Amino acid sequence: MKRTSLWIEGTTQTGKTTELIQEFCHWVEDKRQNKNLSSVQSVTQNLASSVLVFSANDDNRRELADRLSLAVKGSYPIYCKTPIGWMRDEIKLFWPLLFEELSLKAQFPLLLRPETEQFLATELWRHHRSDRGNSPENQFLANLTGNSEFRFVRQTLDLLQLAGASGLMVEHIPYILEHGLEGGEYFLEQLNNSEMTGNSLAQLRGDLILEWQEWCLNRGLLSYGLIYTLYWRYLLPNSQYQHHLTTRYQGIFADDVDDYPAIAVDLFKFFLDHHAFGVFTYNPDGQVRLGLNADPQFSCELSSHCQVKILANYPRIQSNYGELITQLATNPLSVETLPDCFTSIQASSRAELLRKTADFIVATIKSKQINPEDVAIIAPGLDEIARYTMLEILSAANIPIKPLNEQRSLISFPLVKALLTLLGMVYPGLARLFNGDDIAQMLTVLTYSYQEKIAIIDPVRAGLIADSCYQVKSENCQFLPIETYPRWDRIGNGATEAYNHLIDWINKIQFQVEQDQLSSPVRVLDKAIKELIEVNYQLSYQELSALRELTETTQHFWEIDNRLQQSNPNPKLPRATLIEFIQLLRRGTITANPRPPYYLGKKPSYVTLATIFQYRSLKSCHRWQLWLDISSNLWEKGGASVLFCAPLFLREWSGRTLGRPLTPEDEFEADQARLQRILRDLLGRVKDKVILCHSDLSVKGTEQTGPLLTLVNGCEEI
Repeated sequence: MKRTSLWIEGTTQTGKTTELIQEFCHWVEDKRQNKNLSSVQSVTQNLASSVLVFSANDDNRRELADRLSLAVKGSYPIYCKTPIGWMRDEIKLFWPLLFEELSLKAQFPLLLRPETEQFLATELWRHHRSDRGNSPENQFLANLTGNSEFRFVRQTLDLLQLAGASGLMVEHIPYILEHGLEGGEYFLEQLNNSEMTGNSLAQLRGDLILEWQEWCLNRGLLSYGLIYTLYWRYLLPNSQYQHHLTTRYQGIFADDVDDYPAIAVDLFKFFLDHHAFGVFTYNPDGQVRLGLNADPQFSCELSSHCQVKILANYPRIQSNYGELITQLATNPLSVETLPDCFTSIQASSRAELLRKTADFIVATIKSKQINPEDVAIIAPGLDEIARYTMLEILSAANIPIKPLNEQRSLISFPLVKALLTLLGMVYPGLARLFNGDDIAQMLTVLTYSYQEKIAIIDPVRAGLIADSCYQVKSENCQFLPIETYPRWDRIGNGATEAYNHLIDWINKIQFQVEQDQLSSPVRVLDKAIKELIEVNYQLSYQELSALRELTETTQHFWEIDNRLQQSNPNPKLPRATLIEFIQLLRRGTITANPRPPYYLGKKPSYVTLATIFQYRSLKSCHRWQLWLDISSNLWEKGGASVLFCAPLFLREWSGRTLGRPLTPEDEFEADQARLQRILRDLLGRVKDKVILCHSDLSVKGTEQTGPLLTLVNGCEEI
């Protein structure tokens, strides 16, 4: 009997994913019973290749794949993908169809990382500026410097991603911006360019995006925005590809479709129209990625193709007090006394608040009132002061704490900085990029002794050696003998031997580079890590992640550079590429993103530290939640989780057909709706207690009067 597709809807923690897993098991069992194949192996292979499983983000993807594998007792592999991950793989797999249709050069596509995309687009559009003479557009681009240039480029690239995820043609971006922005653009006001208008700036953005798209495709380079565009515009409508989809896949299981882009919904509709079985879960209080590339309102259209199943709330804080909390948050004049499960920590200054909050956590854990794994600290935005304070105080008390998705810049790791300096010493023409402090740090970091747990060349001796024994001649570095320092006898025998060993290693690698035996910086870095770091350090997980990311970034950068040199009539010198690479890392935009450790059995115990976006994306649950900076205005703002002009690219935006621009009233309503979803979602993820952490003054010293201040006034202080 043919099964009816299912739409499972429910608020936070109502068992939607569990229902999806149960439906998955039923579907697998039905398929096994209906197949009359000759062997168990053929059944397994057929099922594994005929089902698509989707999850909203990578963390949830791993967890869902594990739960599905356990549910079917490991009887066959589970291939679970995020929408962008699946589309990326499909673009690569069916690339021949695309380069035939688009008349592109037959070359394997390379994926651009966001930081590389930003760098290359900036360089391309600077050349674009030089080709336009003294036009108003050229003058506008010339006035962009530093942060304003970075922001303009990032916003323009994000428009390509938003249009692609929504299934809108790139050529329509200028029209959308012209009719969607009521008050004009920030950059016109900031740069005071009287010759540029909102319409001409929108057209400039559109021209730049089209130029960038053509430039990338001609070189076989793919960004996330291009993947979305190529998939919905060229691959999905392709008849050969559609035949492949309909003959291969019979089942689609998608968790949290409220966080999916519109073109993923188009894909699901295609499957349902061709008689595939689908199960979709939807959380009206979720919509975490609304403002990035998700279109939850459009996702709801899938429900009309399915049998709808609404899950009831379980008795907990959200179901009991969710309406009260959202009412107080959206109506500042309301006065209510909150129940005992809401308490507060209050202080005058933010520094005092951070100290009191951390001390409270330490005291409650030490007194066995709660375990570390049951505590989550959630903030609308985690600045370095708050992060450092919490980490230091809790770590000093021997309480494990883990920041979620800590994106620490690579250049902040001493090992990475020392390796970059080492590259400058090995390759000619780079010496002036580094000063004495860089050399001293390299000497200290790369002469660490694992046995003695200390740097053989300490910072003081390293500074003396760098001042006396390091010279730059004609852009090349030269290390002089240690005896060059007048009081070299005070350096010590151990430091002298370590210095000579490092200099001998540098000279050896310099010779190999000159002989073209080590032409690639990737090989030099790999050799340095093996011979200078791995043998002398017991590396932490964070340091290993940073070194891995450095190696992968270097390899990626030179892969892209080699591809670009193939189409460049005037190829750059290797020295220029190295300078660009070092400057890119120094900007701090490349971060160490460690892969989450995979635990067999019980996970380690630690206090969770996260922003609102990170915590909601994790889809976890804790006994206690501490809401940091509760009276901050950031609670109702999307911040970095809302891209430039994101509301204009939703399928539901009425302005596209009515010509109505996005107004401040629209933004206010969106902020209020987001705040209510955040509150209901967080309350659905707490079991026992919510602790509101309030300071009268913000980190900048200004008074905090955010929308959630009424909650603080209505609960008892600890």
